[in-house]
Amino acid sequence: MNHNQQLKNLIESMLFVADGPLSIKAIQTTLEDDTALTRKQLQAIISELQLDYAERGVNLIEVASGFRFQAANEHADQIALLWKEKAPRYTRAMLETLSLIAYRQPITRGEIEDIRGVSVSSYIIKTLQERNWVKVVGHKEVPGRPALLATTEEFLDYFSLKSLAELPELMPVSEINLDTEQVDEQLETAEA
Repeated sequence: MNHNQQLKNLIESMLFVADGPLSIKAIQTTLEDDTALTRKQLQAIISELQLDYAERGVNLIEVASGFRFQAANEHADQIALLWKEKAPRYTRAMLETLSLIAYRQPITRGEIEDIRGVSVSSYIIKTLQERNWVKVVGHKEVPGRPALLATTEEFLDYFSLKSLAELPELMPVSEINLDTEQVDEQLETAEA
């Protein structure tokens, strides 16, 4: 086996056993000193690995904090059956709050409440912080100095995003077709 193939195998192994995404810098630091690879060389090896795994059940993807192996999206439903424990269900209020933080960051709790038209419970903010999806990034220079909230790198990793620029584009309000009569009928049917 030639040296390049050995290096590729070593990097593949590192990515496979890592407990989270590995950055280029982390891979460079972990490799032995005599295997000094430039960022460009390492990126080329990772690109080769991504091609190798492109048509397989596992893909090598890039997220905000580096590269990781992940089950192919088309198998997600079947793979989810392996876990007896169901993923936590999040309330509409929590998802709305997270969305506002993601799209409008940095944002204060008061600004979220103004947009949503209802108060944001401490439980919602605490839960998002415990998941390490949201953090305080500073304080707004207004009376009371409210905390400014923003998403974290772990939020990006969880949702398989490299950056906030990859968030789906918001639909303009003018394009949202809400037939209130139809919505009322659906609500009545659901309550019955």
